[in-house]
Amino acid sequence: MSNKFAARVAKSALLAVALSTAVSVQAADLQKITYLLPAPPNSPAFAPWIIAQHKGYYGEEGLQVNFVAGKGGVDVAKQIGAGNALVGGAIGDTPIVVRANGVPVKAVAVLGAGGVTMVATDAEQNINSIADLKGKTMTVMSYSDTTYYALLASLKKAGLSKNDVNVQAAGPAGVWQLFTAKKAVAMAGVPDWVVNAEDAGLKVSLVPQSEIFESMAQAILASDKAIEQQPEVIGGVVQATLRGMRDIMQDPAAAAATFAEAVPSYKGKEASLEKIFNLYRDHVYANQATPGYIDPQRLENVRQFYVSEGIVNRETPLDELYTNQFVEAAQVATK
Repeated sequence: MSNKFAARVAKSALLAVALSTAVSVQAADLQKITYLLPAPPNSPAFAPWIIAQHKGYYGEEGLQVNFVAGKGGVDVAKQIGAGNALVGGAIGDTPIVVRANGVPVKAVAVLGAGGVTMVATDAEQNINSIADLKGKTMTVMSYSDTTYYALLASLKKAGLSKNDVNVQAAGPAGVWQLFTAKKAVAMAGVPDWVVNAEDAGLKVSLVPQSEIFESMAQAILASDKAIEQQPEVIGGVVQATLRGMRDIMQDPAAAAATFAEAVPSYKGKEASLEKIFNLYRDHVYANQATPGYIDPQRLENVRQFYVSEGIVNRETPLDELYTNQFVEAAQVATK
């Protein structure tokens, strides 16, 4: 492990959520692993992981998981590929980007059949479709984020180009704050930001998901080496995390209470958490016949877009981007 990365791990450890683990085995018997998240672990976007940790699901798989914040999904994938962490999280599109540059990682599960990108609009503007965005100003987090790529693909699907819309990169807070301040009429972002805008007093309308390009949801990534040499660990992470996702799907209100217990800064904000979890349940996690299953055709469509737009410089074989072996094993284990 490089000194630079080790220093970041030490610093990020301070951000790790203080989570209780209700397991019958002794902590000394658990295998310690580092799980890299693309941002600090106290975000509602990472609720399946936080809930799985808080309720002891990883412990039941024999794992003691230390969540560490990386610098975005691509950074997470690079660190996993370099062997600095065993597993990590990013959008399911990420292996398409990094594998083309020789980073040996695959997606081993994806949390939902939908994409995490939503296009929210100021309800007063009566914007009802992607085509209605022509000539308008909207925000994204950055020009290298997967939500931006999903927006570009959505524009293309509607017959527009990026030059038809004034897209402003505003950062993870500015993306919804500028939208709330009515300096933009729309934003492309994750469910968390939609609720942030609503809580700030903006009446929000969502462009129908049928108009949004079918990119991927959040995924669990692992290196080729880890998949080959430590499949039981990867399988345990997949199994436990999917249990956290199921808890949100089955009872968003109870999941909000659990998350607030795990992340005390959200105490008193359970109503907002429930709204966020409802959006994930209805728009991201829904319609996945087998929890965690990576749809090869959906991944292929995303790969074709990334190649056609020059986002990646070569077309990686599809079977090098993902495996469903751990999802299938988890499905058998729950029966």
